[in-house]
Amino acid sequence: MAGRLMVALDVPDVEKAGLLMGQLEGIPCYMKVGMQLFYAAGPDFIRELKARGYSVFLDVKMHDIPNTVRGGAESLTKLGVDMFNVHAAGGTAMMAAALEGAAKAVSLHPSLHIPLIIAVTQLTSTTQEMMNGEIGIAGTVTDTVVRYAKLAAGAGLHGVVASPQEAAVIAATCGPEFRTVTPGIRPAGASLDDQSRVMTPGQAIRQGSHFLVVGRPITAAADPRQAALTIIEEMTQA
Repeated sequence: MAGRLMVALDVPDVEKAGLLMGQLEGIPCYMKVGMQLFYAAGPDFIRELKARGYSVFLDVKMHDIPNTVRGGAESLTKLGVDMFNVHAAGGTAMMAAALEGAAKAVSLHPSLHIPLIIAVTQLTSTTQEMMNGEIGIAGTVTDTVVRYAKLAAGAGLHGVVASPQEAAVIAATCGPEFRTVTPGIRPAGASLDDQSRVMTPGQAIRQGSHFLVVGRPITAAADPRQAALTIIEEMTQA
């Protein structure tokens, strides 16, 4: 079950990331590297994570013209990441281009593997009011998430990023093998921070989430290792 926990290394530099990695040593979880750390530390940090045996989700949310995303996906695949993401709002052609870029990298370097490529549907900070009034998308958040999930599946992607509240309907729509990566995980009693669509780890597993992304409840805990182990235990029980 530890392999379904993704620890969000949302820290500003390699030193702080290294401290967390030392505290979590031996727990076979994914490490999620987002924009802040990747922009600061660069590809060498990803190589270090891989050398230490971690699976890596590179959370850079590519959203550009298909040709640019194709090239970006080729580079990320060469880097050896196990998962990366694009924005579903970029459209079917862009999502398909990400797969093409990954496949090209593998064709040139057969020792590589195609990463899991997933699409962001709606951020877990997005409320219905924001989506309707600011982003300009009508309907409910769930409607939009499901529509984007269907587009991602049709483009051949392996799954989506969505809140745990949408995991069950995504599985019902796209099939149980279509992965759902769910941020917005908060243990009971934890601060919601800037998340608005959240669940506890146990609730998310019961809803069908494949991977749980957890940041501050682990990284800001007084004892990050114990916080991670407690979450893994709750996932196992669920």
